Amino acid sequence: MVKIDLHGLGVALITPFKEDESVDYEALTRIIKYLLKNRTDYIVALGTTAETPCLFEEEKKEITRHIIEQVNGRVPIVLGIGGNCTKATIEQINRTDLAGISALLSVVPYYNKPSQEGIYQHYKTIAKEAPLPIVIYNVPGRTGTNMTAETTLRIARYFSNVIAVKEASGNLTQIGEIIKNKPDGFEVISGDDGLTLQIIELGGIGVISVTGNAFPMLYGSMVHEALKGNFKAARFLNEYFKDIYELLFVDGSPAGIKSMLYLLKFIENKLRLPLVPTRDETFGKIRNALTMLGDSLKNDLNK
Repeated sequence: MVKIDLHGLGVALITPFKEDESVDYEALTRIIKYLLKNRTDYIVALGTTAETPCLFEEEKKEITRHIIEQVNGRVPIVLGIGGNCTKATIEQINRTDLAGISALLSVVPYYNKPSQEGIYQHYKTIAKEAPLPIVIYNVPGRTGTNMTAETTLRIARYFSNVIAVKEASGNLTQIGEIIKNKPDGFEVISGDDGLTLQIIELGGIGVISVTGNAFPMLYGSMVHEALKGNFKAARFLNEYFKDIYELLFVDGSPAGIKSMLYLLKFIENKLRLPLVPTRDETFGKIRNALTMLGDSLKNDLNK
Protein backbone atom coordinates (compact mmCIF):
# COMPACT_ATOMS: atom_id res chain seq x y z
CA MET A 1 0.00 0.00 0.00
CA VAL A 2 1.38 3.43 -1.00
CA LYS A 3 2.41 5.62 1.93
CA ILE A 4 0.95 9.10 2.31
CA ASP A 5 2.42 12.02 4.23
CA LEU A 6 -0.27 13.95 6.11
CA HIS A 7 2.02 16.32 8.01
CA GLY A 8 1.01 19.97 7.87
CA LEU A 9 -2.15 21.68 6.67
CA GLY A 10 -4.98 19.64 5.25
CA VAL A 11 -8.02 21.67 4.21
CA ALA A 12 -11.52 20.27 4.62
CA LEU A 13 -12.88 21.66 1.37
CA ILE A 14 -16.30 23.31 1.25
CA THR A 15 -18.88 22.72 -1.48
CA PRO A 16 -19.88 26.09 -2.99
CA PHE A 17 -23.45 26.42 -4.25
CA LYS A 18 -25.11 28.85 -6.63
CA GLU A 19 -28.29 30.68 -5.65
CA ASP A 20 -30.35 27.84 -7.16
CA GLU A 21 -28.43 25.39 -4.91
CA SER A 22 -26.62 23.71 -7.78
CA VAL A 23 -22.92 23.05 -7.24
CA ASP A 24 -20.81 26.02 -8.30
CA TYR A 25 -17.87 24.36 -10.04
CA GLU A 26 -16.31 27.66 -11.08
CA ALA A 27 -16.13 28.73 -7.44
CA LEU A 28 -14.80 25.31 -6.47
CA THR A 29 -12.03 25.72 -9.04
CA ARG A 30 -11.16 29.18 -7.64
CA ILE A 31 -10.84 27.82 -4.12
CA ILE A 32 -8.72 24.83 -5.14
CA LYS A 33 -6.33 27.03 -7.14
CA TYR A 34 -6.10 29.41 -4.18
CA LEU A 35 -5.32 26.57 -1.78
CA LEU A 36 -2.67 25.05 -4.03
CA LYS A 37 -0.90 28.40 -4.40
CA ASN A 38 -0.90 29.01 -0.65
CA ARG A 39 0.85 26.28 1.29
CA THR A 40 -1.89 23.65 1.49
CA ASP A 41 -0.29 20.24 2.01
CA TYR A 42 -3.35 18.13 1.12
CA ILE A 43 -7.06 18.45 0.45
CA VAL A 44 -9.90 16.59 2.13
CA ALA A 45 -12.91 16.09 -0.14
CA LEU A 46 -16.46 15.25 0.91
CA GLY A 47 -15.95 15.71 4.62
CA THR A 48 -18.30 17.39 7.09
CA THR A 49 -17.36 20.85 5.81
CA ALA A 50 -18.44 19.86 2.30
CA GLU A 51 -22.07 19.43 3.45
CA THR A 52 -21.74 15.85 2.21
CA PRO A 53 -24.99 14.59 3.82
CA CYS A 54 -26.84 17.08 1.59
CA LEU A 55 -25.18 15.98 -1.64
CA PHE A 56 -26.65 13.44 -4.07
CA GLU A 57 -24.57 10.48 -5.22
CA GLU A 58 -24.02 11.86 -8.72
CA GLU A 59 -22.94 15.18 -7.27
CA LYS A 60 -20.42 13.43 -5.01
CA LYS A 61 -18.96 11.62 -8.01
CA GLU A 62 -18.72 14.80 -10.09
CA ILE A 63 -17.28 16.87 -7.21
CA THR A 64 -14.65 14.19 -6.57
CA ARG A 65 -13.80 14.01 -10.27
CA HIS A 66 -13.53 17.80 -10.46
CA ILE A 67 -11.25 18.01 -7.43
CA ILE A 68 -8.97 15.28 -8.78
CA GLU A 69 -8.80 17.04 -12.14
CA GLN A 70 -7.97 20.43 -10.63
CA VAL A 71 -5.41 19.11 -8.15
CA ASN A 72 -3.77 17.04 -10.90
CA GLY A 73 -1.51 15.14 -8.53
CA ARG A 74 0.09 18.20 -6.95
CA VAL A 75 -0.99 17.30 -3.40
CA PRO A 76 -2.63 14.23 -1.87
CA ILE A 77 -6.43 14.04 -1.77
CA VAL A 78 -8.19 12.38 1.16
CA LEU A 79 -11.77 11.34 0.39
CA GLY A 80 -14.46 11.14 3.04
CA ILE A 81 -16.41 7.87 2.97
CA GLY A 82 -18.19 6.92 6.17
CA GLY A 83 -21.55 6.15 7.65
CA ASN A 84 -23.51 4.40 10.35
CA CYS A 85 -23.95 1.11 8.47
CA THR A 86 -20.70 -0.81 8.08
CA LYS A 87 -21.85 -2.85 5.11
CA ALA A 88 -23.12 0.25 3.27
CA THR A 89 -19.82 2.03 3.92
CA ILE A 90 -17.86 -0.85 2.40
CA GLU A 91 -20.20 -0.98 -0.58
CA GLN A 92 -19.69 2.75 -1.13
CA ILE A 93 -15.91 2.32 -1.02
CA ASN A 94 -16.10 -0.54 -3.52
CA ARG A 95 -18.24 1.37 -6.02
CA THR A 96 -16.19 4.58 -5.83
CA ASP A 97 -13.53 5.24 -8.45
CA LEU A 98 -10.52 5.87 -6.21
CA ALA A 99 -8.03 6.72 -8.96
CA GLY A 100 -6.34 9.94 -7.84
CA ILE A 101 -7.28 9.45 -4.18
CA SER A 102 -4.49 8.90 -1.63
CA ALA A 103 -6.45 7.91 1.50
CA LEU A 104 -9.93 7.62 2.97
CA LEU A 105 -11.37 9.57 5.90
CA SER A 106 -14.04 7.56 7.72
CA VAL A 107 -16.08 8.96 10.58
CA VAL A 108 -17.16 7.11 13.72
CA PRO A 109 -20.70 5.78 13.10
CA TYR A 110 -23.33 8.33 14.10
CA TYR A 111 -26.92 8.30 15.36
CA ASN A 112 -27.12 4.61 16.27
CA LYS A 113 -24.41 5.17 18.93
CA PRO A 114 -22.41 1.91 18.84
CA SER A 115 -20.46 0.66 21.85
CA GLN A 116 -16.65 0.83 21.84
CA GLU A 117 -16.63 -2.80 20.69
CA GLY A 118 -19.02 -1.86 17.88
CA ILE A 119 -16.73 0.99 16.80
CA TYR A 120 -13.75 -1.36 16.81
CA GLN A 121 -15.57 -4.01 14.78
CA HIS A 122 -16.77 -1.32 12.32
CA TYR A 123 -13.24 -0.16 11.58
CA LYS A 124 -11.86 -3.71 11.63
CA THR A 125 -14.28 -4.67 8.86
CA ILE A 126 -13.48 -1.55 6.82
CA ALA A 127 -9.73 -1.97 7.28
CA LYS A 128 -9.88 -5.50 5.89
CA GLU A 129 -11.71 -4.31 2.75
CA ALA A 130 -10.34 -0.85 1.96
CA PRO A 131 -7.80 -0.58 -0.88
CA LEU A 132 -6.33 2.67 0.46
CA PRO A 133 -4.91 3.93 3.79
CA ILE A 134 -7.58 5.00 6.27
CA VAL A 135 -7.81 8.01 8.58
CA ILE A 136 -10.39 7.37 11.30
CA TYR A 137 -12.35 10.39 12.48
CA ASN A 138 -13.51 10.98 16.04
CA VAL A 139 -15.98 13.87 16.34
CA PRO A 140 -18.37 13.10 19.22
CA GLY A 141 -20.05 16.49 18.97
CA ARG A 142 -21.52 15.31 15.67
CA THR A 143 -21.70 11.53 16.05
CA GLY A 144 -23.02 11.34 19.62
CA THR A 145 -20.32 8.82 20.58
CA ASN A 146 -16.73 9.38 21.65
CA MET A 147 -14.16 6.88 20.41
CA THR A 148 -11.96 6.44 23.46
CA ALA A 149 -8.18 6.47 23.44
CA GLU A 150 -8.26 2.74 24.25
CA THR A 151 -10.38 1.98 21.17
CA THR A 152 -8.31 4.23 18.90
CA LEU A 153 -5.08 2.56 20.04
CA ARG A 154 -6.59 -0.90 19.66
CA ILE A 155 -7.46 -0.13 16.04
CA ALA A 156 -4.05 1.44 15.40
CA ARG A 157 -2.15 -1.55 16.77
CA TYR A 158 -3.98 -4.21 14.80
CA PHE A 159 -4.48 -2.58 11.39
CA SER A 160 -1.45 -1.07 9.72
CA ASN A 161 -3.51 0.50 6.93
CA VAL A 162 -5.26 2.69 9.53
CA ILE A 163 -2.60 5.37 9.46
CA ALA A 164 -4.03 8.23 11.53
CA VAL A 165 -6.89 9.59 13.56
CA LYS A 166 -8.48 12.97 13.01
CA GLU A 167 -9.23 13.88 16.61
CA ALA A 168 -12.01 16.39 17.24
CA SER A 169 -13.10 15.32 20.70
CA GLY A 170 -11.69 18.50 22.24
CA ASN A 171 -10.26 16.34 25.03
CA LEU A 172 -6.55 17.10 25.22
CA THR A 173 -6.01 14.45 27.90
CA GLN A 174 -7.46 11.80 25.59
CA ILE A 175 -5.47 13.10 22.61
CA GLY A 176 -2.28 13.14 24.65
CA GLU A 177 -2.85 9.54 25.72
CA ILE A 178 -3.20 8.46 22.08
CA ILE A 179 -0.02 10.29 21.09
CA LYS A 180 1.93 8.87 24.02
CA ASN A 181 0.94 5.25 23.37
CA LYS A 182 0.44 5.07 19.59
CA PRO A 183 2.38 2.55 17.51
CA ASP A 184 4.97 3.60 14.95
CA GLY A 185 3.36 4.61 11.67
CA PHE A 186 0.14 5.87 13.25
CA GLU A 187 -0.35 9.62 13.61
CA VAL A 188 -2.71 12.08 15.29
CA ILE A 189 -4.20 14.94 13.27
CA SER A 190 -6.09 17.82 14.84
CA GLY A 191 -9.74 18.11 13.88
CA ASP A 192 -10.20 21.29 15.90
CA ASP A 193 -8.63 24.44 14.48
CA GLY A 194 -8.51 26.21 17.83
CA LEU A 195 -6.59 23.34 19.47
CA THR A 196 -4.20 22.60 16.63
CA LEU A 197 -1.21 24.35 18.18
CA GLN A 198 -1.67 22.51 21.48
CA ILE A 199 -2.11 19.17 19.71
CA ILE A 200 1.09 19.69 17.71
CA GLU A 201 2.88 20.55 20.96
CA LEU A 202 1.70 17.18 22.30
CA GLY A 203 3.08 15.42 19.20
CA GLY A 204 0.35 15.72 16.56
CA ILE A 205 1.37 16.12 12.93
CA GLY A 206 -0.97 18.91 11.79
CA VAL A 207 -4.62 19.60 11.13
CA ILE A 208 -7.53 18.95 8.82
CA SER A 209 -8.79 22.51 8.91
CA VAL A 210 -11.89 24.57 8.22
CA THR A 211 -10.03 27.87 8.69
CA GLY A 212 -7.60 26.86 5.96
CA ASN A 213 -10.28 27.37 3.29
CA ALA A 214 -9.92 31.11 3.79
CA PHE A 215 -6.39 31.51 5.18
CA PRO A 216 -4.20 28.67 3.91
CA MET A 217 -0.98 30.69 3.88
CA LEU A 218 -1.29 32.36 7.29
CA TYR A 219 -2.86 29.44 9.11
CA GLY A 220 -0.55 27.01 7.32
CA SER A 221 2.45 29.06 8.43
CA MET A 222 1.33 28.65 12.04
CA VAL A 223 1.07 24.89 11.55
CA HIS A 224 4.46 24.60 9.85
CA GLU A 225 6.26 26.76 12.41
CA ALA A 226 4.83 24.59 15.18
CA LEU A 227 5.91 21.40 13.40
CA LYS A 228 9.45 22.81 13.15
CA GLY A 229 9.43 23.44 16.91
CA ASN A 230 9.26 27.21 16.51
CA PHE A 231 6.47 27.54 19.04
CA LYS A 232 7.08 31.23 19.79
CA ALA A 233 6.47 32.08 16.13
CA ALA A 234 3.52 29.68 15.98
CA ARG A 235 1.87 31.26 19.03
CA PHE A 236 2.32 34.69 17.49
CA LEU A 237 0.60 33.56 14.27
CA ASN A 238 -2.11 31.75 16.21
CA GLU A 239 -3.09 35.02 17.89
CA TYR A 240 -4.38 36.34 14.56
CA PHE A 241 -7.13 33.72 14.66
CA LYS A 242 -8.25 33.88 18.29
CA ASP A 243 -11.55 35.62 17.45
CA ILE A 244 -12.06 33.84 14.13
CA TYR A 245 -12.01 30.32 15.61
CA GLU A 246 -15.16 30.94 17.64
CA LEU A 247 -16.97 32.89 14.91
CA LEU A 248 -16.49 30.09 12.39
CA PHE A 249 -18.45 27.65 14.54
CA VAL A 250 -20.86 29.67 16.68
CA ASP A 251 -23.70 29.21 14.15
CA GLY A 252 -22.50 25.81 12.98
CA SER A 253 -20.09 24.70 10.30
CA PRO A 254 -19.71 25.34 7.40
CA ALA A 255 -21.97 28.39 7.83
CA GLY A 256 -19.15 30.42 9.38
CA ILE A 257 -16.51 29.64 6.77
CA LYS A 258 -19.00 30.19 3.96
CA SER A 259 -19.80 33.66 5.31
CA MET A 260 -16.09 34.38 5.42
CA LEU A 261 -15.46 33.10 1.89
CA TYR A 262 -18.43 35.13 0.66
CA LEU A 263 -16.94 38.28 2.18
CA LEU A 264 -13.63 37.39 0.53
CA LYS A 265 -15.53 37.15 -2.79
CA PHE A 266 -14.88 33.46 -3.44
CA ILE A 267 -18.44 32.08 -3.25
CA GLU A 268 -22.12 32.80 -2.81
CA ASN A 269 -23.25 32.58 0.81
CA LYS A 270 -25.48 29.59 0.12
CA LEU A 271 -26.02 26.36 2.05
CA ARG A 272 -28.49 23.50 1.64
CA LEU A 273 -31.21 22.92 4.19
CA PRO A 274 -31.27 21.99 6.97
CA LEU A 275 -28.15 24.17 7.14
CA VAL A 276 -28.61 27.93 6.86
CA PRO A 277 -26.25 30.92 6.73
CA THR A 278 -24.99 32.60 9.88
CA ARG A 279 -27.20 35.04 11.73
CA ASP A 280 -26.84 38.70 10.74
CA GLU A 281 -25.16 39.39 14.09
CA THR A 282 -22.52 36.73 13.48
CA PHE A 283 -22.05 37.84 9.88
CA GLY A 284 -21.30 41.37 11.10
CA LYS A 285 -18.80 40.07 13.62
CA ILE A 286 -17.08 37.99 10.93
CA ARG A 287 -16.85 41.05 8.69
CA ASN A 288 -15.33 43.04 11.56
CA ALA A 289 -12.90 40.23 12.37
CA LEU A 290 -11.72 40.14 8.77
CA THR A 291 -11.14 43.91 8.83
CA MET A 292 -9.25 43.67 12.11
CA LEU A 293 -7.16 40.79 10.80
CA GLY A 294 -6.23 42.79 7.71
CA ASP A 295 -5.33 45.83 9.81
CA SER A 296 -3.24 43.72 12.20
CA LEU A 297 -1.33 42.13 9.34
CA LYS A 298 -0.65 45.52 7.76
CA ASN A 299 0.56 46.99 11.07
CA ASP A 300 2.84 44.04 11.82
CA LEU A 301 4.30 44.06 8.30
CA ASN A 302 5.08 47.77 8.60
CA LYS A 303 6.90 47.45 11.93
